[in-house]
Amino acid sequence: MENTGSHSITKLDAWILASRPRTLPAAVVPVLVGTAIAINNGKFEYSAAIVALLCSLLIQIGTNFVNDLFDFLKGTDKEGRVGPSRMVANGIITPAEMKGGIIASFGISFLLGLYLVYLGGINVLLIGIASILAGIAYTAGPFPLAYNGLGDIFVFLFFGFVGTVGTYYVQAKEVSAFVYWASVPVGALITNILVVNNYRDRAEDKENGKNTLAVLFGPRFARLQYITFMLISYAVLVVVYFTFKKSIFVFLPLLSIPLSVKLIKMIFTLEGHDLNKALELTAKLSGLYAILFAAGIMI
Repeated sequence: MENTGSHSITKLDAWILASRPRTLPAAVVPVLVGTAIAINNGKFEYSAAIVALLCSLLIQIGTNFVNDLFDFLKGTDKEGRVGPSRMVANGIITPAEMKGGIIASFGISFLLGLYLVYLGGINVLLIGIASILAGIAYTAGPFPLAYNGLGDIFVFLFFGFVGTVGTYYVQAKEVSAFVYWASVPVGALITNILVVNNYRDRAEDKENGKNTLAVLFGPRFARLQYITFMLISYAVLVVVYFTFKKSIFVFLPLLSIPLSVKLIKMIFTLEGHDLNKALELTAKLSGLYAILFAAGIMI
């Protein structure tokens, strides 16, 4: 995705770009894997799975809107940024309009989530509120997580653990060790999307006081983090096989290894704008792994 001039796209296009569609697999993956385990365990609830997916997508979009707005307000997004163009910074969407988009995204998610509260009780309400607050606190507030080296932890916990376990819980009304373990590769591969983003933007972020892990510990740490999360994702399959489902099909995600190898080469050799492709492919890897993992669980 190239930087977009304010006169080249429509308002609708701007809203679509602000939602960052290439990152949205991160919202689908935990729901897919959590639902696959529910199906495997005979606990599948169609309506709960669909509403969980919609809520996850809306929270992800709302978080992206918050990031677009508050990175602009903090002066982080400027002309000529390395990453994809931001809509508020380019003047295509006004700050007031983006605030409306944030309220709408999180508000609709909350209203839909009340159905999940009806199914799963007060714990689901608390999880939903925590997810929305975390989405806001990621970039906004007095201690924004993304600016203080906590973005990776937020993504791993909420897109991995909370998203996967929560999806299973609203269908099964219980949790299991299986779904906890399954949430690990989900969180790891989705966090890698952020790792690439922060690795690409580390020079700009350092200049703007955004202390991501790539800024705090340097590019070598970011590359090591990326590789480690990939290795963990594949290693978990062994635990799943010997502990929860002794079926060769749980190793289907190994088919994604060629893409993983390609991505490791990219993060070691590319810089700047060229890493936008690595970012896109990392999101696709998380989706591909999840599809294969879910299939292996259900077969």
